[in-house]
Order: sequence, then structure tokens, then C-alpha cells
Amino acid sequence: MTVQLTEGTASTQGPLWNERAEDWASVHEHNLTPVYGAVLDLVHAEPGVAILEVGCGGGTALKLAAERGAEVAAIDAASAFVEITQRRVPSADVRVGDLQFLPYDDDAFDVVMGFNAFQYAADVGAALAEAHRVLRPGGTVAMLAWGPQEECEIASHLIALRPLMPPPPADAPGPFALSQPGALRTLVAGAGFDVEIVADVAGPFVYASEEVALRGLMSSGPCVNVARQVGVDAVANAIRDGIAPYRQVDGSYRFDNTWRVAIGRKC
Repeated sequence: MTVQLTEGTASTQGPLWNERAEDWASVHEHNLTPVYGAVLDLVHAEPGVAILEVGCGGGTALKLAAERGAEVAAIDAASAFVEITQRRVPSADVRVGDLQFLPYDDDAFDVVMGFNAFQYAADVGAALAEAHRVLRPGGTVAMLAWGPQEECEIASHLIALRPLMPPPPADAPGPFALSQPGALRTLVAGAGFDVEIVADVAGPFVYASEEVALRGLMSSGPCVNVARQVGVDAVANAIRDGIAPYRQVDGSYRFDNTWRVAIGRKC
């Protein structure tokens, strides 16, 4: 495991996502498999294509890309995610680092993809510029973010935590800023990409029980951060109340969700 930490948000985000990385990887992340597959179709993941995933999490998307025959590499701020991903995809070059300061040569990859990851950079435009730098001419970037709030039922657990959080800065964009019309296209184009596709991709999150739902939903960095401030029980109780409308008759939980993805090409 190669460690490459500079500045940016990696030193802050890494410890948060480390704390419950196994739950994220084993309980939560697999729900995104249909979304990952749709994006891999759009970037033409196949033999001979070199792919870098930034913010790889537990490696589910990277494993799918490797199974399609792509040459894969990844970076994440959380060392626990790097270890999990390396286990899942032994052939991959997986590193700890900051997506705003990529430890790769210019023109090294055909595809750079980030699933709800670029938004965690201290400067999202700079992170996209780094993706542009490491892409070969004609290479593709895929940036996925939240869809419109009214189409993101999984966000109910984050909304339930708002009363436990300090007020955000007045200029904070909020988690759904990039779902506004034209916002994602403008951001990716501003990094020098020719934006070819902006599309919404749907995929439900399903948890077999309340216990499983809490394990999965409490595993994200933002939830860990709140729990450090107010305690695990307070977070669990707030999420339990917030997700109650999505409980099914068999005790499982289902959240329909939409993500917005932009595909850009380096000219």
C-alpha cells in the first residue's frame, strides 16, 4: 500500500471513513451496483482501457471494472478502504491519497471516475483539473453526484441528522447543489472537458432489517462525524425516526434513489 497524503481534505476525511469502513463495504455499497454498471457502460470499461477510480470506497465499482477486463487503479483518503479494495481487486494499484493531488503521471489513464467522491475535495474544480491532467487525450471523466433531493429517498437519514449538526456556513452549497439544472455540466466543463452526457441513473437501496439499515447508513463519514459530536445513540435514534416511512411490511427498508452523472471528454 503506497501512502501519498499532501493537503486538501484527505487528512480529515480519511479518519472519518476509516471508522466504519467494513460496514460501508459489506452492508451499504453493494446497493450501488446497478448504478456502477450503468456508468461503466457509458465509459466503455473493457479490456485495454486503463481506469482510475478516485474515492474508491470498498472497491465494488473497481471490482466490476476489473471483471470487464479493464486495467484498474484507485485512490482513497481512507486507508481502511484501500486495504478492503486491495483484497477485493488484488491486481489493482490502490493508494491512500487526496483526489486533489493525484500521485500519477500526466496522460496515464483512459478513464477517471468518481462516484459521489469529487464533492469531498477542498476544491472540486481543482480535483477535476487533476483528473484532466492524468487523462490521455480523448480520455473520459465520469462524475456522479446526488440527483434532485425529491428523488433521493436515501438522503432521509441525513436530513434527520440536521438538528444534531451545527449550522452550515452561509455560503455552503449543500449536498444537492450539483443536482440543480446545469450545475454539474458547468462544473465539469469548467475543468476543460467537453461534456458529452448528463444523465440520471436510478437504483434502490434495500436493507433486510432495521439493524442492517442502521449499520449501513451510519457507516458514512458525515454520520461518523455527527456521532463523534453527539454520540452514537443519538445518531441511531434520529436515523431510526427519519427512515421509518421506508419500512416495508416484512421489516426491510427500501429507498428509491436517483444519481446524476456527467461524462466529459478531454479534448
